[in-house]
Amino acid sequence: MIYELTDTSKVAGLFEGWEETLIYSCLQKVMGKIYVTDLESPKSAMAFVGCFAFYAGEPNKELVSNKPAGFIIMTPQNKAWEACIEECFPTAKKVTRYAIKKDTKFDKEYLKNLIKEMPDGYELKEIDDKIYDMCLPDPVTRDFVSSFGSKEKYLEIGRGMVILKEGQIVAGASSYTRYKEGIEIEVDTVESERKKGLATVVCAALILRCLDEGLYPSWDAQNMNSVRLAEKLGYEFSHEYTAYEVSGEERTH
Repeated sequence: MIYELTDTSKVAGLFEGWEETLIYSCLQKVMGKIYVTDLESPKSAMAFVGCFAFYAGEPNKELVSNKPAGFIIMTPQNKAWEACIEECFPTAKKVTRYAIKKDTKFDKEYLKNLIKEMPDGYELKEIDDKIYDMCLPDPVTRDFVSSFGSKEKYLEIGRGMVILKEGQIVAGASSYTRYKEGIEIEVDTVESERKKGLATVVCAALILRCLDEGLYPSWDAQNMNSVRLAEKLGYEFSHEYTAYEVSGEERTH
């Protein structure tokens, strides 16, 4: 049986040393959930938030097989968990992701100058009540707010910026998730508006907003383009890691 763990302190040691803010979100009970097979003395755990699942402790096929519904990015703590995921989901897509250091010291003046490079005809706006609603219809922008479950929760603890062109969202950077000390950044630009520097502008604006509030704007990269954008903003690359993309239709054998 799989259980949701209320007392997340029971698995804090299993995730110790894993610098991943989505895990922090779950352990701190800000958002997301922790699942285990033993509520009293858990030896294995899954931290789940958004579409990400992180597996720690002793590899457990039951925990992996009973994945949350829909598309999931499974992240193993080690090689043993990798083998467990591959056994449970042999057709899962094995991918390389790129961790970014969590102790960046940002140059605020440099970031302010990046914002000044926004092309004419575009407008920078904070995600407020109205912009939140505008994010929902388009899959490109929905992820800016969707992990929070409700408008009220996003407006309370989420943070985000968008760029508008002719009243439409063409780029945005937002909190994919929130933990006590900061946010995890989600960034995207509509395809027709890419290669114009909009992602740089909107990310710089969000980073500055976070810094003004004493929040850390954490970054994790799906690909090398994301790594290069992060480095342009002042972040430093840390290391590669393995993850598995599992579609909503996949079942164990």
